[in-house]
Amino acid sequence: MASAGVQSGDAFSRRREVAATSARSLLLTVLGEFVLPAGEPVWTQTLLDALGCVGVEEKSARQALARTAADEVVVSERSGRRVRWSLTTGGRRLLSEGAARIYAHGTRREPWDGRWLVLVVSVPEAQRALRHQLRTQLAWAGLGSPAAGVWVCPDAARVGEAHRALADVGLDDTALVVVGGTHGGLSDAELVAQAWDLRELEARYADFADRFTAIEPAPDDPAAVLAAQVRLVDAWRRFPFLDPQLPAELLPTDWAGARAAEVFHTCHEAWAPAARAAFASLT
Repeated sequence: MASAGVQSGDAFSRRREVAATSARSLLLTVLGEFVLPAGEPVWTQTLLDALGCVGVEEKSARQALARTAADEVVVSERSGRRVRWSLTTGGRRLLSEGAARIYAHGTRREPWDGRWLVLVVSVPEAQRALRHQLRTQLAWAGLGSPAAGVWVCPDAARVGEAHRALADVGLDDTALVVVGGTHGGLSDAELVAQAWDLRELEARYADFADRFTAIEPAPDDPAAVLAAQVRLVDAWRRFPFLDPQLPAELLPTDWAGARAAEVFHTCHEAWAPAARAAFASLT
């Protein structure tokens, strides 16, 4: 990214932080949902008011804005006694990449081709920091571990990501990387069961669907619609960080993630016009 501040630090720690719910997470949601598409600077008070709609106190909102500015996601410009904020080049790229992942998550995918990406890699027990870094990066790339030193993913197209993760920890030359189908032994379903525990993820999806199905903001209450949209996107934006995004052929019957995705896209489309109008009225 063009902005050094956005590049700095552990990229995967940043992704985990962005995935968590906080005043800063809600601010990033507001920036990505309203400021990024508009392409215009936004006043400080507008951001404070928008965050106030979802229960963020002014002090916490200002702290979140200061942290986001320190990371060079946004930059300030004074106009008289007022301050307005614009996304930096790096900030636009960060939010654009996030938006692409968030809004594409849960959409229909091509049928699975039956191929697996398999990594066999050994990291000495004494190098715990290295093991943690590799585990974090491989999990972000959608790989699961059915056994010690073995990582698998049913998306062979992610082989490039796997090589980059291995190269980052200096193990690309010693790891075994294989792409192909299974032939006997564990079934595909058994391999999935050993590599990922989907029970907690499915419970999170079910909770999301139940929560937002029950929300019906009054169309004549702009603040309520704005708050509902921000909470919806902020809750959904965590799933790409948690979900290995397995093909439908490898998921349980009546996978809760499918219902959750339908709820997200239906609500987002229904609330978007009123939420955008409500945000614009704050300027």
